[in-house]
Amino acid sequence: MIFETHAHYDDDAFDEDRELLLEQLPKQGIGRVVNIGASLKSCQKTLDLMEKYDYIYGAIGVHPNETGELNEENFAWLKKQCEHKKCVAVGEIGLDYYWDEPERQVQKEWFRRQLRLAKEMDLPVVIHSRDAAQDTIQIMKEEHAEEIGGVVHCFAYTKETAQIFLDMGFYIGVGGVITFKNGKKLKEAVEDIPLERIVLETDSPYLSPEPYRGKRNSSLNLPFVVEQIASIKNVTPEEVERVTYENALKLYRLS
Repeated sequence: MIFETHAHYDDDAFDEDRELLLEQLPKQGIGRVVNIGASLKSCQKTLDLMEKYDYIYGAIGVHPNETGELNEENFAWLKKQCEHKKCVAVGEIGLDYYWDEPERQVQKEWFRRQLRLAKEMDLPVVIHSRDAAQDTIQIMKEEHAEEIGGVVHCFAYTKETAQIFLDMGFYIGVGGVITFKNGKKLKEAVEDIPLERIVLETDSPYLSPEPYRGKRNSSLNLPFVVEQIASIKNVTPEEVERVTYENALKLYRLS
């Protein structure tokens, strides 16, 4: 069985066939899914999915590029939703200097606030960091993220940067990019990262692996990621599935 640690099934890309697709997942070897909040609206949709499907859990949080919508009132609402019995993390939260909006000071402030929220709620965090490694690490260290734990999702930095996150006790999320011809940096990082610290993700509907790159992604494509990790690590795909499943249970504190 495969544990999908990061998907966005609330996304409009799934509006036409969401129910049909989600009902297929357990039959196709996807044992559990964590749907990740990225905005206030997507957090509400995530809550709805958590209620409807027993194998879907949720992370509640606001993506750095959406933090402009946050204020004290709706942040209090976010905190309340984190009490849901199937909320397993605060996320996705962090910094994104690729899109670089809203202004960096706003992103940083709400990154800190959501890290503190996770600590208060005793939940791990799902970190989004794009073109912002230095500031992400600095804030995580200042906020003692090693006491919170979580995953660096869609990891896209060097193996040296991976080690910094590993030293803080974080897991590394690996998805379709590992199959890309230009995914050399990630492949080198995965070679170094212990299998016991890797979790599988798609970021659906984004980042489809080869041979479906550019098309809508779903958890059904995770076997391509498994195969690539198995090849890099020189282990069987079954071993990758087993170990990453156990890792995800530990990450999200599920029995």
